[in-house]
This record gives sequence, C-alpha cells and structure tokens, in this order.
Amino acid sequence: MIDHQNPLGSGFGPRSTAADVLAGRDLTGRYALVTGGHSGLGLETTRALAEAGATILVGARDPDAARIATQAIPGVTVGTLDLADLASVRRFAEGVLAAGRPIDWLINNAGLMACPEMRVGPGWEAQFATNHLGHFALTNRLLPLLRPGARVIAVSSAGHHLSPIRWDDPHFASGYDKWRAYGQAKTANALFAVHLDRLGRDRGIRAFSLHPGKILTPLQRHMTRAEMIAEGWLDASGALADPTFKTPAQGAATQIWAATAPLLDGLGGLYCEDCDVAVRAEAAGEPFVGVKAYAVDPEEAERLWALSVELTGTGFFGLSNCAASGSREA
Repeated sequence: MIDHQNPLGSGFGPRSTAADVLAGRDLTGRYALVTGGHSGLGLETTRALAEAGATILVGARDPDAARIATQAIPGVTVGTLDLADLASVRRFAEGVLAAGRPIDWLINNAGLMACPEMRVGPGWEAQFATNHLGHFALTNRLLPLLRPGARVIAVSSAGHHLSPIRWDDPHFASGYDKWRAYGQAKTANALFAVHLDRLGRDRGIRAFSLHPGKILTPLQRHMTRAEMIAEGWLDASGALADPTFKTPAQGAATQIWAATAPLLDGLGGLYCEDCDVAVRAEAAGEPFVGVKAYAVDPEEAERLWALSVELTGTGFFGLSNCAASGSREA
C-alpha cells in the first residue's frame, strides 16, 4: 500500500476550503453520516455538504448541543452517539439501520486529542477506544447500508507520526503518555481505512484516511494555553502564532475531497493531506509531513482489524459476536 502514496495533482492545496472542493457540485439526493458533525471540522463538513444539496445525519454525544449548532443548516438530523460506549454505538446504529436509508459517505470525524488518562468500557484507554474502536464498531454495523460507490473516511492526523500501534500495551497499562496515546489512535484510524478498503472494494466500498492540517478547534479542549504556547501554536497573548494553521473551512477540505473527489474513483486505502494523496513520510524530508510506512502497512492493518474484532465483538458487514455483548457493550 505504501507504494501507492503518490499525489495525483488534484488542483487543490492547503488553503483550499471545503466549499472550494465542492464548487459546482450538486449532491442533491446524496446522504452522509458525520460523527461529531456539529463541532469544529465536523461542523464545516456538515455545512459544506448541505450547501451542495446533501442530507446529513450527525452523530453526537450531546444531541441537544448538536441540534443548536446545526439548526440553521438545512437537511441535517441529529442522533445520540457516544463513541466511547459500545452500547450507545449499537443503539445509534440500530436506529440508522431501521431507517434503512442507503449511505453515500460515512465520515468518521469525531475524536479526542491529548486528554488526561481516562478509562472507558472494560478499562480501555479513551483515545484508542473513542477515536478507533468506537468508529470501528459503528462502521461495521452500518456496512449493510453503504451503497456501492460509498466511501468511508477516517479522520486521522499527522499525529500518527508519534506512535505506531503498541501491540504489547495498546491501552497504556504500563504508564500513560497522552501524546503517544493520541499518535497510536491516529495510526489506528489510518490502518482501519487500509483494511476496510481491502475488504469492501469488491462491493464498491472504498476507504480513505487523512490529515486535515493544524486547526484551532474544540479538539484542543484538553490542552492548556501554556501548552499551546510551548508548542508554538499561540503567542504570549494567546493569539495564533503558527502561520501554517488552517481555518476550520480549510481543515475540513481534505475530508470533503477524500469523500467526493472523482479523481479518487477506483482507488482506496490511501492517506491524504492538503486535498491530495499524501507522499511517503520517508520521502518528505520534513517532520510530520506524509504518511509513515507503519500506518499504511497491510499486515499491520489486518492485525489491528483482528484485535478490534476481538475487543468490540463486531466484524465485517455488521456481524457481531453475541458473547462479547456483556462488559464490552456496557
């Protein structure tokens, strides 16, 4: 898979916005599900798709807040979804399946970043559980509704450079590091797209992952101002200091591009950034640019898939292991 990481010359770039990507496109009659589609990049994604005519279902842990945030956007409905709680994932998916509307785009956008140590479910590390396992279970349950030609988008990050999958201790039982935990979760997002694409391509279902760029959004809610100043993101007054940061509309562009670009027809399992297929990190010659080999390695992806099936009790095309429904879905 790593050999296919070659930019396609999309014509877009780091300053392109979600609206730029969809300019002139009519998405009337198309249906998208966006997790966290009421906040930050998710809200910009929802807005851009709706303005192009699509109908959107937003999955949100706080549905009241999501309804308020999206009330001015036509064609948006909201459902309750807590990705850290597999019982909530199951209930949400059951409602979507009961409605029976075929899905064109499943955009797994919601997530946590650099949070204090938190445990969910049977003691899982919260970033891995929320960013990866919750989306893994949701996607598998909804696969029967993904129409041929559908795309699943996993919002990863250049943060995946911080850690491969820690096979010996994925839940940080031996000592928590919030940035390594975030890095592992983002690597998991990329690997998920690799193996899902492998399994789904014969049904016409393709998957992509991406780095949206650096953007100030509620994703930084667990970071202090002092931390962001130390990172060089803010100056001493709290103003944005890093000129490479994008606006939310620019940050949402790559996930919109990955979901809708005709240029990607017939392709899949790729990691994207700046509205194009990303280069290999080893060839980039610049920190946090491109995709690490371990994040698009098919063997690593298959191994992670097997672990995720074991942990969540969900498998391809929504098949679930009923024996896993006890503590794992508590």
